Amino acid sequence: MADKMLKVTLVKSTIGAVPKHKKTVEAMGLTKLNKTVLLPDNAATKGQIQQVGYLLKVEEA
Repeated sequence: MADKMLKVTLVKSTIGAVPKHKKTVEAMGLTKLNKTVLLPDNAATKGQIQQVGYLLKVEEA
C-alpha cells in the first residue's frame, strides 16, 4: 500500500504574514508563489496546513 501524498501549492504571498507562518511555509519547501510540492499525508503536515491554510491550496495526489 503506497503512502498518501498531498499536493500543496502556495497561492497567496507571505508578505505581511506572521513571521512564524513565513517560517512554516518555508519549512514546507514553498519558496515562491505558485510553487507546488508533494508532502506526506501525516499529522505533522496536516498541522502545518492548518496553521497556514489561508495561504495554500491543498489537493490529494
